[in-house]
Amino acid sequence: MIDIWSWISELPELADWTDSDSSHIIELATSKPPGDDFTRTIQLKAERTAGSNLEALVTFTISLQGFHPHNAPKTLWVSDTCPLNSEKPFLPLLLQLLQEIITRSPMAHNTTCPRSQLQKLKPEPISWIMDSHSLESFSSFFNLVFLMRLFWLCVCDAPSEVGSLYFESLLRPNLEAFKCEQNPALRTFLITVGVDAELCFMRTLGYMLTKWLILREVGVGLHVLAPMLDHQVKLSYAMEAHGFWVLKGYAPILAMDLTTSSRNNKFPAIEARDSVLKYALAHQQLEAILQLEYSVSFSEGCIRVKVRVDNLRFHVAKLGFKKNDDADYADERHFVSRARVWVGPEVGATYVVGMSLGRSTDNGEREVEMQSVMKGNYEDSRAPKVKTRARMATRTKMKNWRWDQDAEGNSVIFDAVLYNNTTDHEVATSKMVNNNSGGGNNNGARNRYNGQTRPFTKTRGLVFAGDEYGEGVEWRLNKEMEGSVLKWRIGGQVWVSYWPNEVKSSYFESRCVEWCNEVDLPLITGK
Repeated sequence: MIDIWSWISELPELADWTDSDSSHIIELATSKPPGDDFTRTIQLKAERTAGSNLEALVTFTISLQGFHPHNAPKTLWVSDTCPLNSEKPFLPLLLQLLQEIITRSPMAHNTTCPRSQLQKLKPEPISWIMDSHSLESFSSFFNLVFLMRLFWLCVCDAPSEVGSLYFESLLRPNLEAFKCEQNPALRTFLITVGVDAELCFMRTLGYMLTKWLILREVGVGLHVLAPMLDHQVKLSYAMEAHGFWVLKGYAPILAMDLTTSSRNNKFPAIEARDSVLKYALAHQQLEAILQLEYSVSFSEGCIRVKVRVDNLRFHVAKLGFKKNDDADYADERHFVSRARVWVGPEVGATYVVGMSLGRSTDNGEREVEMQSVMKGNYEDSRAPKVKTRARMATRTKMKNWRWDQDAEGNSVIFDAVLYNNTTDHEVATSKMVNNNSGGGNNNGARNRYNGQTRPFTKTRGLVFAGDEYGEGVEWRLNKEMEGSVLKWRIGGQVWVSYWPNEVKSSYFESRCVEWCNEVDLPLITGK
């Protein structure tokens, strides 16, 4: 793995960078196909562009070598000038890379914050990230940012051979940089940059990974890299602020584990129609926000920690650019079919005295209506004639979702499960049953985004509020823990499913992703 930031940091000082040594070059990736006379390379060049020390500037250039006839070089990108004599000479370079990533991201078309209206990033938070993290941490962040910017240049603005070299030699060795827990500077950036820029940034990451995963499924020279994907593309981070624990998770659909499917999940599918459908479905990303509210109170004998669900929000975003992309499949979207959220002390914690749940489950409501009718005929006889008739009616209020609350050790589990109200089967684990090979009625799955009883928002999202899960949970901790800041675990496991909505197809699938992070629990009086 090439460390771009370390190379930039080791460029000559201002006094040592002479006109005779005006440029420095690093090869980012190289290859020499059999029978080819030239070595193909992707290069990064730093060049001093002014002579006076008072106005010494450096410019960075990304170029290709050996991909064109007669080994002619081709320039893909030129940076803005960076002042060598400033306190942070390469801050403009990082800001430019980030801004270009955000403005090119595959945002949803109906978003309330289109790319054209995104304000330019402020330099102060980015400068603070450069100062507050170690060289190793910041290098991982800068390398990831550079890799993302290079994606658009090599895959979209260059010949296909350049894109193949990028995926094989640059993306694969750097997958570790995608993990927030191993990239503290990335986590800090996502927290401080603002949610609008964060969505643009994370959807670019999702789009990059989706293209790589599709190529791997097709088997275009990348199928041998499949083992490198395990547990490396589930992006998430958690934080504590103002009495809230928040976990944000992102997962491209193809990066999620396949749990059920109508057929082998390899591209291309046997039917051309399903192949196009699967390609459209692949360009989607699950985005989740798990927000829990907590409070701490101190009594004479123990410390009480109370936690309740504030908001669980899920959205399956389409990773596309043009409004008419896959127009025939605009209403085909994966949907959340189960969400399992847990929170509790770190494994092996001995300071928990006890835990109390709010309620175990929320059962469906059922109403029973009874009506009796009696008719009598009284005559002048010893045995009067009496006729009776009784009628009973039962009405059931059907709910799409069932909410459960459970415990595992000292952790509480909040579980929301989607049921097919036609078959009463759990959607995430059941198979779609069609009345015919053309798609059938899907047992009530069609038109699931319309009507008063739809279980999702009009934008294909899902929101659970705190009133779905009762009064919350309470832990009692040893009094001796007062004054400390504990590490607690927060995690989530989410299933998404696809059943045909508008198109006629027999294809269906369910996938699952799991995130787990640590958050702070301050046991400080007045906190």
